[in-house]
Amino acid sequence: MKLKKPKFWDYKKPSFLSYLLLPFSIILGLIAKIKSKPKFFNSKIKTICIGNIYIGGTGKTSLTIKIKEILDKNNIKACFIKKFYPNQTDEQKLLSKNGTLFTNLKRITALDEAIAKDFEVAIFDDGLQDSSIKYDLEIVCFNNLNWIGNGLTLPSGPLRENINNLKFYENVFLNGNEESLIAIKEQIKKINPYIDINSGKYIPLNINEFDENQSYLVFSGIGNHKTFVEMLKNNKLKIVSDLEYPDHYQYSKKDFDEIMINAKKYNAHILTTEKDYLRLENFNRNEIFYVKSSLDLSDEKSLTNKLIKLNEKN
Repeated sequence: MKLKKPKFWDYKKPSFLSYLLLPFSIILGLIAKIKSKPKFFNSKIKTICIGNIYIGGTGKTSLTIKIKEILDKNNIKACFIKKFYPNQTDEQKLLSKNGTLFTNLKRITALDEAIAKDFEVAIFDDGLQDSSIKYDLEIVCFNNLNWIGNGLTLPSGPLRENINNLKFYENVFLNGNEESLIAIKEQIKKINPYIDINSGKYIPLNINEFDENQSYLVFSGIGNHKTFVEMLKNNKLKIVSDLEYPDHYQYSKKDFDEIMINAKKYNAHILTTEKDYLRLENFNRNEIFYVKSSLDLSDEKSLTNKLIKLNEKN
């Protein structure tokens, strides 16, 4: 059974428990610093890493797919690379639906496979903290609802590295409505005045398939369930119940039955994400519908220009 992310991680200020765990955060930080090596491997093809500092729910996979779409439009042969994790087959399947995916326990081995297949660009879904590869372009993703949580590193908080490390990065992507991102942008610019910030929000591609007058039970096991529910409510869907599971959750027969029973209780149709739908392949999905979503970028033109220039560099 996979545990949910601790709630105290996302408090606006550190809790007593966070302070109790602080010595462990300091120790882990020192270990990471000792183990870290200069990124020395320069690939024969261009490499783009879509990663995060905050754990989970920042829109990495969606941005990865969006970048692939932009490269495709500009006739640039690109592929996906994702480190193999047995509990993340949902993301692997989703990426595979949108292009060629190379996956391996070692990202550098997957990259060698992409090079052998004559791809021009490799887009990494995650891997920002992997010191084995020197990426040509790194984009750090954040979500407006959680931002940096309580601001502390693991296990006291949800950060993989200190937020001040943004001074070492050149690009940030913020997931959320523009109005909600103003304060976050100001905080980022205080850390790094020169960092390039792009943003976007999820839009449902098949929302017209769902009736506003119908009641819906919503469930998901993704990094940010609240963002998914908020998107549906913003599109005027009537949510009568929502069930939240841990990220990359592997549903059991008991879970599936619970969802079906709750839906009947509320006389509701069942909605989930595309990732979750893919994880339910061993169950009868006839009564389950999924929302296909995409990222609507605030400035797609600037990102497109950046990607084209990257590909043109020797």
